[in-house]
Amino acid sequence: MYIVGVKFKNDGKAYNFCSEEAYSKNTKVIVETEKGRQLGVVERVEPSEKYKSLKKILSTATEEEYNKYLRNIKDANKALLDTKELVKKLKLNMNLIDASFSLDKKVLLFNFISDERVDFRELVKELAGRYHTRIELHQIGVRDKAKEIGGIGLCGRVLCCKSCLKTVNSININMVKNQNISLNPTKINGACGRLLCCFTYENDLYEENRKILPKVGEKVPHKSSEAEVKEIDILNKKYVVKTGENTTEEVTLD
Repeated sequence: MYIVGVKFKNDGKAYNFCSEEAYSKNTKVIVETEKGRQLGVVERVEPSEKYKSLKKILSTATEEEYNKYLRNIKDANKALLDTKELVKKLKLNMNLIDASFSLDKKVLLFNFISDERVDFRELVKELAGRYHTRIELHQIGVRDKAKEIGGIGLCGRVLCCKSCLKTVNSININMVKNQNISLNPTKINGACGRLLCCFTYENDLYEENRKILPKVGEKVPHKSSEAEVKEIDILNKKYVVKTGENTTEEVTLD
């Protein structure tokens, strides 16, 4: 048996399914999900014995199914525009991000963001009557919104969440402090208004090097006496000590 990673969006996460067939990468397949029957693309295939809890791939997508998938995308985009107008009419404090139909059109899913809980029962009632299918509204965070929309980061490159990150790990202010970065919101927050994802990339190395480096202000042995640590270079495992009234010396750890 094989575990097959299937993606439903070009830059989305790959979800695991199982199959007796070793599908080629980029093969279009049909799978059953919690949101109904979907068409996805094979991202990876690997032999494994740990497949018993996974759903099986139903089949390779036919040309007819692929054309239906493309029509569903157009219909979902139209539904998104129409529903945005309905949200305005009902005066709901929510920002719709995208919409998608399941392949069999049994489910119409909307992703939205909001700063508060939204009572969308009237909206669901209106949509169910209009589209005659099950309506699901999923509230997502601002990081998810940035991933959907994309943009350019402070570094001048395409946002990591859009280009290379499949999942976003937990990010906290201690990571910023750990890397000796000024707590300036314009420097440490990304396009989504949250802490930059890249603070996680080197954090393990910073933590490891900090364990062997002294702290700023600490007295350390230096030659035949002691000296006060004035600054540290964590990545390069260096620190500077004050050796006299106006003199300093750099120390590099092996």
